[in-house]
Amino acid sequence: MSEQKIALVTGANKGIGYAIVAGLGALGYSVGVGARDAARRDSAVAKLRAGGVDAFGVPLDVTDDASVTDAAGLIEQRAGRLDVLVNNAGITGGMPQEPTRVDPATVRTVVETNVIGVIRVTNAMLPLLRRSASPRIVNMSSSTGSLTRQSGPEDPLTTGPVAVAYAPSKTFLNAVTVQYARELRGTNVLVNAACPGFVATDLNGFRGVRTPEDGATSAIRLATLPDDGPTGGFFEDAGPIPW
Repeated sequence: MSEQKIALVTGANKGIGYAIVAGLGALGYSVGVGARDAARRDSAVAKLRAGGVDAFGVPLDVTDDASVTDAAGLIEQRAGRLDVLVNNAGITGGMPQEPTRVDPATVRTVVETNVIGVIRVTNAMLPLLRRSASPRIVNMSSSTGSLTRQSGPEDPLTTGPVAVAYAPSKTFLNAVTVQYARELRGTNVLVNAACPGFVATDLNGFRGVRTPEDGATSAIRLATLPDDGPTGGFFEDAGPIPW
């Protein structure tokens, strides 16, 4: 097997995911660009490779069992193991999302991608991650998933849009992250959730104040933690986020 570290980033053809690939690539990782759309995936890989990143395309729809199984097979064939998994793929489900008016199907669709998709991909990749000397799993969350920040009377998040599908999906993802960390405690697999901050991406109509490169910082740090690093935590650039 290659000594070069291998990473996979889902939802990586643009935005924060693309920036995470570029950042890990700059550190010498060979990085799989997981994405559904073939043209966008190929374009992203070409641009990354032109910039010196050892990137390769991974056809991947996190909501599809067969797609995820095939992606694991591709990584297996290419490298025989996986050192880093960044579960970045996510959707908002569209706005508005007032709880009294939302279509339950919207909530179901968001959870399918943002939570169940993470479980699906993580479980498919775990056999490959267990072959790594220092496996890392990073789940891209959001501070909107923090119950503490959502409920604080003076917190600016309480003045933001109500999002009964998106925000609770990130709370759910945080809880899932903790459960993985609990099960894998005592192994060398470190599992954490990262908040990128309010990044300007098409997910929010480019209203964010941070760049995708800014948003990738916390994920890259958690993806490259030392063996005595934390697990089961929720972090932003400034440090731990309250649950």
